[in-house]
Amino acid sequence: MFAATIAGSLPKPAWLAETRKLWPQWKSGGDELAQAKADATLLWIKAQEDAGLDVIGDGEQSRQHFVHGFLEQVEGIDFAHKVKMGIRDNRYDAMVPQVVAPLRLKGRVHAAEARLLRGATRRRTKFTLPGPMTIVDTVADRFYNDRVRMAMAFAELLNQEALALQDDGVDVIQFDEPAFNVYMKDAADWGVQALERAAQGLRCTTAVHICYGYGIQANVDWKATLGEQWRQYEQVFPALARSRIDQVSLECFHSHVPPELMKLLDGKDVMVGVIDVASDEIETPEQVAATIGEALKYVPAGRLLPCTNCGLAPMDREVALRKLRALGLGAALARERHGG
Repeated sequence: MFAATIAGSLPKPAWLAETRKLWPQWKSGGDELAQAKADATLLWIKAQEDAGLDVIGDGEQSRQHFVHGFLEQVEGIDFAHKVKMGIRDNRYDAMVPQVVAPLRLKGRVHAAEARLLRGATRRRTKFTLPGPMTIVDTVADRFYNDRVRMAMAFAELLNQEALALQDDGVDVIQFDEPAFNVYMKDAADWGVQALERAAQGLRCTTAVHICYGYGIQANVDWKATLGEQWRQYEQVFPALARSRIDQVSLECFHSHVPPELMKLLDGKDVMVGVIDVASDEIETPEQVAATIGEALKYVPAGRLLPCTNCGLAPMDREVALRKLRALGLGAALARERHGG
C-alpha cells in the first residue's frame, strides 16, 4: 500500500553537469562522461532506497533533458541547426532541434541506463520516456507538416524502445506528457491515442505523468494565471480512464487542482503528487501523510501511489534529498494510519 516513487528526474551532481538548470551542460565528455553518468545514477538509486521509496528510477542522470535525451538517438532530426521556438503554447522559448526527414531509431536509446538500474536495486524499477504529444511540442517540424502524423511516428519509435526496456527487466514504463495540460482538447482527441500507440504490446505496468511543469519561473508565472481552480485535468482524465494505461500521475500538494477530479480516474492507479517541486520548503512526513489522507476520499487505498508533483531536476541537490526522505517517511506514516 502507498508505494512511493518519484515522477522522474533528479538533480545532477555538480561534478556531472551544471546545477539548478533545466538544460545543463555536461562537465566532461567521452568515456569520462559515461562513467560520471553511471556514478550519478548509482548515487541516486541508493538515495531513493535510503529514503524508503518503493519504486526506483534512474533520476534521468544520463539525459540533458527529458525529451532531448530520447531524440538524440533518432534519425531524421537535425541537432546541428537548432532554432528558437515557443513551447507549451509559447509559455517559454527553447532552442530545439528540427525534424527534417523520416523518423527512425539509430538503435537502442536507454539500454545502458535501464540495465544499470535493474542491476543496482532489488526493488521495483521505473523508467521514463517522453510522450509523443510532448515531443511534438518540443521540436520544430520541417518535414511532416502534421502534428498528429508526426506524433504517431514518434509513438512508433517510443514503442520500440519501450518494448526493449521491458525486456531489460523494467517494471514500470512511464510516459511524460505535460503537453496534455496545455492542449487539453487535442490531448483528449488524439494525444491519448498516440500514447496508447507508444504503449502498445507492453505487459509491464504502464504510466503517464501529467504535471504543471518543473519549478522554473516560467511555469510559476503560468500557474499564477490559472485562477483559483486548475481544471485542466478534467478534459483529459475521462479519455485516460477509458485507455489501456495503468497509472496516471497528477499534481496535488500546493496546487489548485480540485482533488475530486481524481474520481474521473476510476479503475486506474493514481500517482498523487505529495511533494511540491516549485518550492525549496521541505515537506514534513505529517504533511505528506495528510495529502495522502485527503486523496483517499477519491482514490482507493490499493490504487494510491504517493509521488513527487514533477521532476526535481532544477532543484538544489540537498533540498531534493530531504524531499525524498519526507516522501518516504510520509508514505510510511500513512500506512500506519490507514492499515497498510
